[in-house]
Amino acid sequence: MFGNFFYRFLRYIVQFYFNSKYKITIYNKEKLPGKGSPAVGGKNTTGGYIIACNHQKYSDPPAISAVVKGRFSFMAKKELFERSWYFTLLIKMCGAFPVDRGASDNSAIERSISDIKKGRIFVIFPEGTRSKDGTIGKAKSGVALIAATANVPVLPVCIMYGLNGNKRNLDFAVGDIIPAEEVSVPDLESGGRRELKRVSGRIMDSIKELQQQILQERAKL
Repeated sequence: MFGNFFYRFLRYIVQFYFNSKYKITIYNKEKLPGKGSPAVGGKNTTGGYIIACNHQKYSDPPAISAVVKGRFSFMAKKELFERSWYFTLLIKMCGAFPVDRGASDNSAIERSISDIKKGRIFVIFPEGTRSKDGTIGKAKSGVALIAATANVPVLPVCIMYGLNGNKRNLDFAVGDIIPAEEVSVPDLESGGRRELKRVSGRIMDSIKELQQQILQERAKL
């Protein structure tokens, strides 16, 4: 009970911070899954799916939580958990769990799938690293592997930061959710590398289309 209260309080703080710092514009808001929305499997839900987003800043995960309702889960490099006990507690309460980028085990993927099955929204940045100039790169296979194994839909979103005079802007575009059957990889157990690449490319193409939408809307201003 305390955990739920703390999470709601933390989300309120995050929303207040981002709305104070940025002018947030949400494109295609009606496509966000949630209560009363049939966007995920025809059910009213706020979890049990994947958000795939481009990556620009360390603040991307809380920015997403400021816009999308639900309980989140996301990977964070293990070094972030070594800063201080209170910072570690904070990011854990936000849904982060440590991952060793140099490790070859599947524990991080297993944890991701477990959290999705518990109804959490798993946030992943398919590029695997931040883009310094905003250019969207190629997706790694992790997003496809997790989506196919968990058998859940993927919601593509795009975040873009910018300046309009002295006002900081945060543009957030929501795409059409990709059904679980479209990210399915039938021969996953025997490898399926080509299919994983196809699924990753499909997801990334959707994110790129959203970026173009934001750029077109900005050009009208």
